[in-house]
Amino acid sequence: MNLIVDIGNTRAKLALFDDGRLVADCSAERLRPSLVAEFTGGRRPERAIVCSTRGAADDTVEMLRQRVGRLVEFTPRTPVPIRNAYLTPETLGRDRLAAAVGATVLYPGRNALIVDFGTAVTLDLVTADGTYRGGCISPGLSTRFRALHDYTAALPLCTPTDEEGLQGLTTDQAVRRGVMNSLSFEIEGYISRMEGKIDDLCVIFTGGDAKYFAKRIKNTIFANCNLVFYGLNRILEYDASEEHLD
Repeated sequence: MNLIVDIGNTRAKLALFDDGRLVADCSAERLRPSLVAEFTGGRRPERAIVCSTRGAADDTVEMLRQRVGRLVEFTPRTPVPIRNAYLTPETLGRDRLAAAVGATVLYPGRNALIVDFGTAVTLDLVTADGTYRGGCISPGLSTRFRALHDYTAALPLCTPTDEEGLQGLTTDQAVRRGVMNSLSFEIEGYISRMEGKIDDLCVIFTGGDAKYFAKRIKNTIFANCNLVFYGLNRILEYDASEEHLD
């Protein structure tokens, strides 16, 4: 049994894998020993991996070290089962690289564009030869809503909506539709440009806000909110094998 710990900007997420299958997952604002014990059912995972987008996760690593058989902290020095063409790998978000690995697990041999809807929206390309080719970063939904509220005198702080339409008839509705449409049009435009450059492009939506865009954006896409989990589990298995020693 493998324990996956993904510490994001707003929440910590946990997953359990058994023989390559995701069997359980949960999330919390803070990662406590009692939560880990409850989540694992008192069992001792054979292996665990910790990935943090907040920088060093020393407290979490120390907490888990006595609770698992083998612990891996995912850093820029951790071997991964794909090639990385990023020019500054030490600055590459670990969740972005993990999602790229996850794409090769779930959609092997495909050119994949990964759109991760989180605090930031990232769009990353993995080519069919198993190479991470980089991508771009844009403000996410909550960041856009917060910016309009914080940097204007009168605009309300709004939240995402499933409503569609081009015009709002109230200020609240105008903000919601403006933010939702602007991100939709941005992603649609990026996908369209990429499809003109990359043959047989597989588009994957992931992240907490992906649910708002899977139906809104009219391209053939796959939605998998557990892509990072699959990537981290593959990295953990790769570390435990002798593949990276070849």
